[in-house]
Amino acid sequence: MSGSSRVVITGMGVVTPIGCDVSMMWDNLLSCKTNIRTIDRFDVSNEKVKIASMLSDSGDMSLDVDKYVPPIEQKRLDLFSIYTLAASEQAYSDAKFNLLNEDHRLRTATIIGSGIGGLNNICKTSLSIQSSMNVSPFFIPSILINMAAGNVAIKYGFKGESNSVVSACATGLHNIGSAYRMIRNGDADFALAGGSEGAISEVCLKGFTSCRALTSNFNDEPQKASRPWDKNRSGFVLGEGSGIVAIERLDTALERGANIYAEIVGYGASCDGYHITSPIPDGSMAAKAMMDAIRMAGIEPGDIDYINAHGTSTPQGDIAEITATKRVFGSKIQDLAISSTKSSLGHMLGASGSVETIICALALVNGIIPATLNLDEPADEVDGLNLVPHKPQKKEIRYAMNNSFGFGGTNASMIFKKYEG
Repeated sequence: MSGSSRVVITGMGVVTPIGCDVSMMWDNLLSCKTNIRTIDRFDVSNEKVKIASMLSDSGDMSLDVDKYVPPIEQKRLDLFSIYTLAASEQAYSDAKFNLLNEDHRLRTATIIGSGIGGLNNICKTSLSIQSSMNVSPFFIPSILINMAAGNVAIKYGFKGESNSVVSACATGLHNIGSAYRMIRNGDADFALAGGSEGAISEVCLKGFTSCRALTSNFNDEPQKASRPWDKNRSGFVLGEGSGIVAIERLDTALERGANIYAEIVGYGASCDGYHITSPIPDGSMAAKAMMDAIRMAGIEPGDIDYINAHGTSTPQGDIAEITATKRVFGSKIQDLAISSTKSSLGHMLGASGSVETIICALALVNGIIPATLNLDEPADEVDGLNLVPHKPQKKEIRYAMNNSFGFGGTNASMIFKKYEG
């Protein structure tokens, strides 16, 4: 760490199916709520998979889009950018980035990605041109993945680096990792970073169904569908939303009197180099990402208290991740608390890692670990492990790890430390 800056989280914002602000999401997560339900945005009567983890259309958990994006601007944006702008405004306000001066803004990066990007507008436009040759002049800008970051940078006048890491289901964590490296290495002082996804559509549903990634066994009991490490798991549940963190150098945070949620102390990334969708069964490269993060943090595996796992509820993925975790932690795995919050949120694809980063920070602050829902019959490979089944657990946490893995064999791991001054 010699010669590098310490990096802390000073602001957080979320758009999720169980709440569109951090406080509500956290409260509902600890109450073991989920919003997985029958899809009502399009006809699924003839679909094999009929459920998804979707934002509420009304009520306390819904997103007040007009609060974050003027109606006239909504027409030129895809959902993933709208979700990004909402979560970014929360993080920006929470961190009090509005107090940054022009010199600060020259050193503020915007690193936000999406796994799939503007699929909704691609679908709608493809259908519309069958009856009309008119295409919106905003079509191309709306679908580009880097426009999640671009729209945020434009809104706040950030002049530092703006880009998007795209790495399937590891996108959110890789973007935070990229911003973390920039600040740690002195290339930026501040950043808004994370991921966003708004891809629930006919094409997305059919595509993931075709590659046998989604569960189709719980259409009649949607809230039981996402069940990581359970013997009856059969695939993940498609989700949507956004998670954005404001991060900065520790010294600037202290100078500004900013609230510090947690310190980022380690980041590792690797590639399986094995298969386009399946993880390498021995978990060796996911283990490498975890070990690289641990080495960067300057700690031992036994110092980790909690892992927010990738835990999607796919048999191959769950087994590979636990195999990797056992490689890293050995007998120390018995002392770990491991949970998958995708059992509540569903799999938010490119937003998952960033929302789970926020969950890790909240677990550190509050000393509470969210539960793994639906873990009724643990699979053989997790026998004896503390996977926090059914209800949250109170635990003093000093170090938390977040893991994200994606198609193409991409792996990311990040370690957070409770801020102690």
